[in-house]
Amino acid sequence: MELTSGILQGYYTPILTDIARHLGVHDADVNWFEAAQLMVSALAVPVLAKLGDMYGHKRILLVSTLVTATASWGVALAPDFWTFLAAWSFQGFYVVWLPLEIALIFSRVHQLPDGAARTRRAAGVLVGALEAGVIAGALAAGALVEVFAGQLQLVLLVPALAVSACWFAVRFGVPESRERSGGRVDTGGFTFLALGLLLITSGLTFMRLNGAGAWWPWALVGAGILVFIPFARFELRAADPLVDIRMLRGKSMWPVQLTAGLFGVSVLGAQAPLSTFARTDPALHGYGLGLRAGQVSIIIGVYVLALLVGALLYPVVTRRLTPRWTLVGAAMLVGLGYLLFLPFHGTLFQALANMAIAGVGSGALVAALPSAAAAAAPLNRTAMATGLTNTTKTIGGAFASAVFGIALLSHVLAEAGAGDAGQTAAPLAGYLTVWTICGVTGLAAAAALVMVPRLAFSDPAAAAAAAPLKAGSH
Repeated sequence: MELTSGILQGYYTPILTDIARHLGVHDADVNWFEAAQLMVSALAVPVLAKLGDMYGHKRILLVSTLVTATASWGVALAPDFWTFLAAWSFQGFYVVWLPLEIALIFSRVHQLPDGAARTRRAAGVLVGALEAGVIAGALAAGALVEVFAGQLQLVLLVPALAVSACWFAVRFGVPESRERSGGRVDTGGFTFLALGLLLITSGLTFMRLNGAGAWWPWALVGAGILVFIPFARFELRAADPLVDIRMLRGKSMWPVQLTAGLFGVSVLGAQAPLSTFARTDPALHGYGLGLRAGQVSIIIGVYVLALLVGALLYPVVTRRLTPRWTLVGAAMLVGLGYLLFLPFHGTLFQALANMAIAGVGSGALVAALPSAAAAAAPLNRTAMATGLTNTTKTIGGAFASAVFGIALLSHVLAEAGAGDAGQTAAPLAGYLTVWTICGVTGLAAAAALVMVPRLAFSDPAAAAAAAPLKAGSH
């Protein structure tokens, strides 16, 4: 499943220009793919996670895989742009796979003395498979698009076949979880959540397209944020809420969800600015790495390999440190990696070193956040908790994408106003702003995680052994 998830995330990126030519649209229209899929994912994950807690995680995993497979075939066979956009949007259902998988694993091992540790190890392996899939997908797409030149639909069939195979793997290879929350779908809560998320993501998308000067994208974002006030009040009154607000208030839970949102800023929002910085010619602009398109893949490859290393190291490090301090260390690595760009960005080696540091921390967080949320949640709320880490991360990424676009564009306009009307590359100040935001959000996440109880996310036996015994306690 996660190998295929990685293929979905890495396969299309190298061939987006070919897809635009195949559909007869401008390169700028490709931006709608990301925006539409983000909105569908943000809406689908909390609902599907809740349904998994209610009716069985395997059952909902099968449903989400079926939707993703159907959408992947639609992507491959779409005759026009709008059909492709609709299919691409519903392909975003794969985002719920990892939360449901973690819930399935935790359901099987939580009764064991080392259940939380087993979940962490499994999460590391899953994320390792995901990153391997990203690399394999990107390499395969780049090779196949040349082998099948002029036959893009054949190239696009590969992800559809992979997702279809996943349905059979889950159907015949995965046992169902035993816990059920019961209840019913909270349609009122979903309505509030859908309205709020749609307003926010739409506002951010239009803000990125129209710039910060237009007032109405800001109004959409503000209205979306305000919707969450009645949403929270409604959920607190609901007998069976879509999002358990009381669970989110937990001392071990809210820092994890806040970290997921802050982490989304860098892991989802910073890659495009890094790519454009690497392509910028230092001879013309005084900064940048001057790399060709193919050479940018070196930086991306190092970053993805660092993600893989971080994901696999996470369960190993937690054997020597508590899960809380491992999470804190991972967030600090993310912050440090991006802040190092401020003084060190002049050479390819410096960029690779910075991305390797941030990548190791990012890989650990990708593996750690769902398993930490599962450990902090009640047994009948595991999918809800793990799914919310993806939802908040997606919102953080959408917010960062808009803010970074505005930051880079505003500096371009400032330069143009200073007399360089032909300026199209964002000046260095714009990139320094991006790296500063990524670094500060990483350190802010580390500060939030310090507030988690000392032995949170640990196995009961390990926590009991580590807890100091107080003389005279009862």
